[in-house]
Parts: sequence; C-alpha cells; structure tokens
Amino acid sequence: QVQLVESGGGLAQPGGSLRLSCAASGRFFSINAMGWYRQAPGKQRELVASITRDGVTSYVDSVKGRFTISRDNAKNTVYLQMNSLTPDDTAVYYCYAGTVLFGGTFYTGWGEGTQVTVSS
Repeated sequence: QVQLVESGGGLAQPGGSLRLSCAASGRFFSINAMGWYRQAPGKQRELVASITRDGVTSYVDSVKGRFTISRDNAKNTVYLQMNSLTPDDTAVYYCYAGTVLFGGTFYTGWGEGTQVTVSS
C-alpha cells in the first residue's frame, strides 16, 4: 500500500552535517504523522523526530537544537537535517509515515533504513 524510499545517509565527520530524505508513494488517501527512528548496534530503536501534517514537531532530547525535521506535503516527503553530528548519532535511520488508506484504514509504512556513520 505504501512505499517509503530513503536517501541521504552516509559518512560524516564529528561536527558535520547530513540531510536525510524519505519519499512516500503508493495508494493512500492522506498521510498524518511522519518521522524518523534510529537504531544503533546493541541498542533499542528510538524515535528521533516526528512531524504532524500541520507541521507540529517533536524531538528526542539528545537531538534537540541539532536536528530539524520538515516535510513537503505536496511531495509526500519528510526530511531530517542533522547538524553538529557526534559518534553517538551513528545508527540506521528509518523513516515512517502514518497513512490513511482509501476506506479509512490506518496503515504505517516504513522505509528500509539508511546508515548514518559519524567518525573521524
């Protein structure tokens, strides 16, 4: 029903920046919340940032002031601008989209994940 394609991961130096993108496609009526989770080796997946359709944002404390989430509703795309990166930000980042399918069913789509590595 919903496909999410992520891009923008890679290697960055400490203090550097990366910008992740995630585009949703498929058969759905609308998208409610979108956001990003991450999972580092040996750690649980955590919600990094989320944004509602109206642009209300939320962040985990560890990224506040460094990461910015945004979205383009016309393109069904969510972005994560990551600045002042540290090695603790190294993880696989997964985007998600909470969609409303035709007929009213709610469905959460997930991306396959993109690796972000912060290292000198």
